[in-house]
Amino acid sequence: MGKLRRGAALAVLAAGSLALAGCGSAHKSTTSGMSMGSGAKKSGMTGGSMAGMNMGSSPTVAGIKPIPTQNLGTGNWQGMKITAQAMTPIPFIVSDGTSEHEVKPTKKTSFHLMVRLADAQTNEPLPYATVWTTISKNGKVVYDERQWPMLSRYIGPHYGNDVTLPGAGHYTLSLLVSPPVSARHVEYQHVWLKPHRVNMSFTWRPPS
Repeated sequence: MGKLRRGAALAVLAAGSLALAGCGSAHKSTTSGMSMGSGAKKSGMTGGSMAGMNMGSSPTVAGIKPIPTQNLGTGNWQGMKITAQAMTPIPFIVSDGTSEHEVKPTKKTSFHLMVRLADAQTNEPLPYATVWTTISKNGKVVYDERQWPMLSRYIGPHYGNDVTLPGAGHYTLSLLVSPPVSARHVEYQHVWLKPHRVNMSFTWRPPS
């Protein structure tokens, strides 16, 4: 997708749709040392393997057998903590304010990708941004989709979508985070003014 098309899609997403999902379990963490630098840069995320790492199981949702929740990586953008996780594929509801439709995983769906944006110092979630996810394998793009803004009783607000991968192997994950579209208190007046990209890699093995 070209920069203009992707930018337009992210703008539409910023204006609009809200997904409501009941899933997962909450994990709270606290960090300090908030950096308020200016400008947007590409940065790396600490990656991980999807196999053999139990990062805490999600509870059963609507009869879905849970698999371990996997931390894929964490990055920092001017004091915004960006965290990517994978968990059991789940159904979720997309609402545009007047109508709703359900998105259901299939047998081929690999996992539900959750991206959390939070203040790195207070761990308060940051809404009103947009997140676009691109996953590649051996240089070929295999997934290129928006992350819906989501509400969840169990894991709180995040940006999520179900992901289908072509099979086991090593993948690269790229998250394009656009600035939150909202009025701001003065502590946020000079940060997150341009789109920012974070990159990571992970190994995926379908659960047995």
